[in-house]
Amino acid sequence: MCREVDLQQAVLAKNDATAHSLRAGLAARGTTVVNLLSSPGSGKTELLERELGRARERGVPVAALTADLATENDAVRLARSGTPVKQVLTDGLCHLEAGMLGRHLDNWLPDETRILFVENVGNLVCPASYDLGESLRVVLASVTEGEDKPLKYPTAFGLAQLVVVTKTDIAEAVEFDEAAFRAHVQQVNPGVEVILTAARRGLGVGALLDRALAAAQGDPVHTPVMARRQPSQEHAHNHRENAVRSHTHTHTHTGTHTHTHPDIGTHEHPHTGPHTHAHPDEALVATAVPASGAQRRS
Repeated sequence: MCREVDLQQAVLAKNDATAHSLRAGLAARGTTVVNLLSSPGSGKTELLERELGRARERGVPVAALTADLATENDAVRLARSGTPVKQVLTDGLCHLEAGMLGRHLDNWLPDETRILFVENVGNLVCPASYDLGESLRVVLASVTEGEDKPLKYPTAFGLAQLVVVTKTDIAEAVEFDEAAFRAHVQQVNPGVEVILTAARRGLGVGALLDRALAAAQGDPVHTPVMARRQPSQEHAHNHRENAVRSHTHTHTHTGTHTHTHPDIGTHEHPHTGPHTHAHPDEALVATAVPASGAQRRS
């Protein structure tokens, strides 16, 4: 019987192994990776541009890799900081994977880079399950997104090692309830630090760089409770350019049934009764909570 969970676990296991090697290789050269996750429009690029500028002022060698489905707009903005920047176009894929990151770093990342900021694709679903070899995973949310955001996206916030609130200069105007937001963060990720920023006003700028440097120096990093658990829930989702959704169907088949396994090819077998499978014209990608990754240490 085909089991989607087997494929999910295989995809994540391969990614975790690649991330483990990438983390070790970067650490050996003195580079620490910071993985930034958020919804689109959170102000992630604005804050990162300011942090890169602050690093340059302080003489800290940093670089940034930014991922989007299309356009190089973010790379152009980040390059204004004067630091090395690279744009990755995912061609519809809603997240980065460790192998993709590693390939893009080859022959590009300057040898002296101490901190590499990775601006992941704007999405709080897909990127949450993929370790990129980071030493610090940061989830950002703007005050305009609502206080219940951590409850709506428990995997993203539950695996964060740092939570950043952006656009706090307009918090009063949008009636953002900071206490409620903090309570919801602690509900899914007890003990994680929450910092407040307003990049355009300079409020909180430099705090992210400070946390990254502390991680690079080997200071203790928050370990989420969720990261210490074995995966207990898996779900499949298919990727389309602007959609993320589960897509499985149960049908009753009688006779011979043909399907394809990614590792062993296509084969037929007699089958009678209900059978659940993903549509063959849609890519099955894993989103199980990782038992390791950003929170596992080499």
